[in-house]
Amino acid sequence: MSDTANPAVIRRADYAAPAFLVDSVALEFDLAPERTVVKNTMRLRRNPDATPGSRLELMGEALAFIGAAIDGKALAAGAVRAHEHGLSIGDVPDAFELVIESTCNPVENTTLSGLYVSSGNFFTQCEAEGFRRITYFFDRPDVMATYTVTLRADKSAYPVLLSNGNLVEEGELADGRHFAKWEDPFKKPCYLFALVAGKLVALEERIRSRSGKDKLLQVWVEPHDLDKTRHAMDSLIHSIHWDEERFGLELDLDRFMIVAVSDFNMGAMENKGLNIFNTKYVLANPETATDTDFSNVEAVVGHEYFHNWTGNRVTCRDWFQLSLKEGLTVFRDQEFSSDMQGGATDETARAVKRIEDVRVLRQMQFAEDAGPMAHPVRPESYVEINNFYTMTVYEKGAEVVRMYQTLFGREGFRRGMDLYFKRHDGQAVTCDDFRHAMADANGRDLAQFERWYSQAGTPRVSVRTAYDAATQRYSITLAQSYGDAAPAARETQTGPLLIPFAIGLIGRDGKDIALRLEGERSETGTTRVIELTEPEQTFTFVDIKEAPLPSLLRNFSAPVIVEYDYTNDELAFLLAHDSDPFNRWEAGQRLATRELLALAARAAAGESLSLDDSFVAAFARVLTDESLSPAFRELAMMLPSEAYLAEQMEQADPAAVHAARQFARKRLATALKNEWLAIYERHVTPGAYEPTPQAAGQRALKNLALAYLAELDDPADAVRLANAQYDSANNMTDRAAALAALLAASATAGAGVAEPALDQFYRRFEKEPLVIDKWFALQATQRGSAKHRVIDVVRRLMAHPAFTLRNPNRARSLIFSFCAANPAQFHAVDGSGYAYWAEQVVALDSLNPQVAARLARSLELWRRYTPALGDQMRAALERVAAQVKSRDVREIVEKALA
Repeated sequence: MSDTANPAVIRRADYAAPAFLVDSVALEFDLAPERTVVKNTMRLRRNPDATPGSRLELMGEALAFIGAAIDGKALAAGAVRAHEHGLSIGDVPDAFELVIESTCNPVENTTLSGLYVSSGNFFTQCEAEGFRRITYFFDRPDVMATYTVTLRADKSAYPVLLSNGNLVEEGELADGRHFAKWEDPFKKPCYLFALVAGKLVALEERIRSRSGKDKLLQVWVEPHDLDKTRHAMDSLIHSIHWDEERFGLELDLDRFMIVAVSDFNMGAMENKGLNIFNTKYVLANPETATDTDFSNVEAVVGHEYFHNWTGNRVTCRDWFQLSLKEGLTVFRDQEFSSDMQGGATDETARAVKRIEDVRVLRQMQFAEDAGPMAHPVRPESYVEINNFYTMTVYEKGAEVVRMYQTLFGREGFRRGMDLYFKRHDGQAVTCDDFRHAMADANGRDLAQFERWYSQAGTPRVSVRTAYDAATQRYSITLAQSYGDAAPAARETQTGPLLIPFAIGLIGRDGKDIALRLEGERSETGTTRVIELTEPEQTFTFVDIKEAPLPSLLRNFSAPVIVEYDYTNDELAFLLAHDSDPFNRWEAGQRLATRELLALAARAAAGESLSLDDSFVAAFARVLTDESLSPAFRELAMMLPSEAYLAEQMEQADPAAVHAARQFARKRLATALKNEWLAIYERHVTPGAYEPTPQAAGQRALKNLALAYLAELDDPADAVRLANAQYDSANNMTDRAAALAALLAASATAGAGVAEPALDQFYRRFEKEPLVIDKWFALQATQRGSAKHRVIDVVRRLMAHPAFTLRNPNRARSLIFSFCAANPAQFHAVDGSGYAYWAEQVVALDSLNPQVAARLARSLELWRRYTPALGDQMRAALERVAAQVKSRDVREIVEKALA
């Protein structure tokens, strides 16, 4: 550390152990919005594993240094030097006590990193590098210490004082102030530090752990939100019990707290024992939250709680290992949600969750792999670590973890987890340490599997098949490659991967065939996981009585793209008969993608559009198949998104994709109008709202029917049903869906169709910020028309009294929704969307670089678009590059332009 700028590029290969270790930290806060005083007392000692040096270098940003002392002796001005990036102290002893006093200005901290003020209350966000904005410290995850925290503040303004661990003392002070002292008995890195102070109330619950210990659970919110906390509490209780049952992991503190804040850059943060959440992932009641919101609250509460072990008790050695905790914990929350939805045995119900997760992965992470920000699950370098909280680290990281379970089964995966905790509890470790635990626990050599962590890009597996009727042998040849990967991905590839590839074979009667590989003595099940380890391998199944149809990559057993030339009839057959629910859905998506891309090509060429009756018939069979759950049918009837379709084109043409997809939707709506009307009536859910998977599935299919009816040339039925549903709705799911249908119908019936409901919606919910976020988002993502451009709506809404750039949720609801979720309107040929994007990235950069950087990524794939659009996108990126100042945004735009 020096007083020069931070290094331009930070590389994993340059990792060095910290020069000093910190045994204990005692923090004292005198909280005041404009000037909070922090006294930091540390016990330090030289690290015997580090290169020796005489100076102590600590990180610090946006701090005002007051003074420092070593072993009770104040340091002279010449012995300590505060600078823009930290603190430098010369000639320190081998072991000593260091006391540092400094101040920070929480009320002016618009970055929402470090200590800041929101709605008059104090909150912290320290991951990844926010602790250095609170006090001078070794702000790195491999420095772990125990913490004692004393908070002092005005009692009338801040009656609640919270920090990590257990409350050990509290009391009154002079001048109307009070204090609270907290001790965390577990060593932790500073990124897991948290404090909260303000006017809050809590929903409390006491539970007993599996070992018989009493635990206090609290969900803290602002007083007017207390009625929206029950679901978060229930989700926390379910998470605790699930982790005990599935992994034998018990809550290790006497209390566990969740706090909700409306100004937050992320979804939530797993600080030890004091999780701080974006309100979006805590607050839920039927009047204000949709089924998706209820599901997301459960998943995110589970995710942050599961971090207590996978992230907190065992943490990352360095930020390159971020997926060690995030990929693993995403996998755990996915499994939790699947179990909550379908238990351990209902594969169709579990498949609904699996489909949802894979849709996100393929639409967003596969695109990331193909762009300038492509990086391995374990990156090799970064400029700004906040930019690497990515889909690759999280979602692809979760798929890498899932492959261990696919290879070893649930029991084998549990053995690996048990060994991982036995070896590394209380340590900061690496992705390799997790891989070694899995390998050793299951007696396997997983050296080749390491490439999943070090190679970027999405692998492709091409499949060739051959059937020999005379010998009744069926051969499947798999070949792996990366195809035309992005340059960043090509640079990291060193050899073939170990790919667990699940296969089934289906006979002419639509039933699975029992499988026996050549050399095996007996048949073993109807789905086999074969291990592809070479560039090309052939696997032969014997005693196959007839030429089968292969069901490939069942349950999406690896994050790869499968290349196999199914005919349309074969895809329709799989859609009707495949016993693997994921692949049944996948067949429909493949069929739809093929047809929609052909339509898009004709639309781009100005040719007339048509859709074969067989396509409609295939989807009609699924829609009317009452043996399938409503939740599954809703997913099966959803066409691939415009963003995903554009990604499949050699040159992305959003206007052509939009025309094709809208044509197909209108065709399905028109041809199946009576079926949609019947589905709508059959799946009404009368009575009190219940956020159960079954009821949510009913509502989802009903509201999909309403959305399709809104596509008709004459949407009178949709308008009638939507208005009636809006007026009678007793839950936000139905109310928001009705409003969305009215907005869709307005594209043909005129803007006046939706305006009364829009106005009433705002008046009804103007004091509910999360609901108003939905109001903004619905308008930003509406279809629009030549006479009703959405960019004009968005610019008008920017001036609305309820809009502010300072709140990340509000910025995401309008700006991000338009730029990321309305491609046809955002990519307007006149470049108006790109001009708007550039303005907002620059404006956000000066307020909140993390949020600005996420928005900046909207144009990173500009080279994949038609030249007319790509040139305008490049020009917008260059305008941003010339104006922004933060490392966060500069890394994104410079990589995009490089």
